[in-house]
Amino acid sequence: MIVGLFTINLHLPEADSLKSKRQVIKSLKDRISSRYNVSIAEVGGNELWQRCDIGIAIVTNESVMADKVFNEIRNLVLGTPSVEMIDSTIEML
Repeated sequence: MIVGLFTINLHLPEADSLKSKRQVIKSLKDRISSRYNVSIAEVGGNELWQRCDIGIAIVTNESVMADKVFNEIRNLVLGTPSVEMIDSTIEML
């Protein structure tokens, strides 16, 4: 059993309040969770208007599958105009 953890550090340049930030993040989380069988949560930057850390976890039997899903999610995030990816890390346990 492989547990994959993907952490994404985001910048939201258009967010001018916590409400607008959470609206963008909720939309992004909903798109990811509807397309992929992963767990996703906001794990950092909760009180900052323009910063956010998202944690995504997947359980699979092959690390190749986790890498594939995480790369597809990375491309989805990079294609989202309202957010900028600052950094991302992938861990396999």
